[in-house]
Amino acid sequence: MDYGWILLAVVVLLLATRLGFTATDTRFDRLDRRLTRIERKLDALLDEQGVTLPEPELDEVRALLDEGKKIKAIKAYRELTGAGLVEAKEAVERL
Repeated sequence: MDYGWILLAVVVLLLATRLGFTATDTRFDRLDRRLTRIERKLDALLDEQGVTLPEPELDEVRALLDEGKKIKAIKAYRELTGAGLVEAKEAVERL
């Protein structure tokens, strides 16, 4: 059996797969930038109109922290606020 052809086929598949991930990463990056711009515009409009959004009740998060359950507190914070993992971790650590 000729292993050279098999090796070539594996390399071609790996390259094609990597190119597909790169295209997907680029699309996600572009969507992330657009979302960031939209959020900035929305925040500016809310500030201009004097609208403030109520802060979510974080009693459950504080209770979990008091029990020493930091990971569950981060999860609860994410569920309450829709925050990302890093943002939620930082917010819980500030609490």
